[in-house]
Amino acid sequence: MNLVVLQNWLDNASFAILFLTMLVYWGGAAFPNLPYLAALGTAGMAIANLCIATLLGARWIEAGYFPLSNLYESLFFLTWGITAIHLIAENSSRSRLVGVATAPVAMAIAAFATMTLPSQMQASEPLVPALKSNWLMMHVSVMMLSYSALMVGSLLAIAFLIVTRGQNIQLQGSSVGTGGYRSNGYRLHKASELISQPLTPAVENNGFARFETSSNGNGNGNGNTAVLNLVTTPESQAVASAEPLSPQRLSLAETLDNISYRIIGLGFPLLTIGIIAGGVWANEAWGSYWSWDPKETWALITWLVFAAYLHARITRGWQGRRPAILASAGLLVVWVCYLGVNLLGKGLHSYGWFF
Repeated sequence: MNLVVLQNWLDNASFAILFLTMLVYWGGAAFPNLPYLAALGTAGMAIANLCIATLLGARWIEAGYFPLSNLYESLFFLTWGITAIHLIAENSSRSRLVGVATAPVAMAIAAFATMTLPSQMQASEPLVPALKSNWLMMHVSVMMLSYSALMVGSLLAIAFLIVTRGQNIQLQGSSVGTGGYRSNGYRLHKASELISQPLTPAVENNGFARFETSSNGNGNGNGNTAVLNLVTTPESQAVASAEPLSPQRLSLAETLDNISYRIIGLGFPLLTIGIIAGGVWANEAWGSYWSWDPKETWALITWLVFAAYLHARITRGWQGRRPAILASAGLLVVWVCYLGVNLLGKGLHSYGWFF
């Protein structure tokens, strides 16, 4: 079989399948009472993942090197990574909303690679001398997988903001470490004790500050019976005036927050390993571990943004809106690191890209 013809067929098939899969996921979100749409969406993502894997394999056999030497190959590898991470996230969360966020991005990347790039950029060519190294597979593949995971995690963070309408809601159990536990705002007081300040900020309790006082029901204050006093502060009244979220939305928001955190937690160590491997390769190729090349600089910025995200969640106990906003900004940073620096000008990482 002609491998070039197979590749041309597979890249168009991948785009078509991803486009149909996107429509299926969007239809499932619009009509949640049609359960078979979720299974169709998952099947579509799995088929697209298999088509792209076959495309990359055929490319590898034809060219004789790992297919990550130009923009066309890296875009399809990125799409393959996004579909693979999507399947992991969807299996973990059991939520069809994952595909609503990831399918259009995967489809758009495949469409850009298939329909926008000129044919000369899609053809495989011999490697330039600087890329003839075993580090090509180690460094570039790990970096692309980290981009895939960070993109999916950031997309789920954006989906969280949409589901919660940007409200600052209290979540339970998504973070670990110091500050990761959220109390419900209950506190026992003696009946005679004056309650002046809430224990937990009202925003963290979805608009209300909760306290318990101790009383026997007769006003004697012997502490035999716990009585709940619900204190509403001006701040809580403002929060409570917002349209409340349904239990289904709250459950979905908690799922999205949790799976976004875990997917980013997967992508960050991959990014770290990729940067370290790139430094070792740079020392072998150029005699320096770090040259402040635009790609290196933006890789460091990306690392710092998601390091701040994980630090805020693990150490500071952030949950909900604030880390989701930070992850959403991280999505833009990842795209600048991956594509933006190649649009802005030349660098040591511009082999086979735009310039």
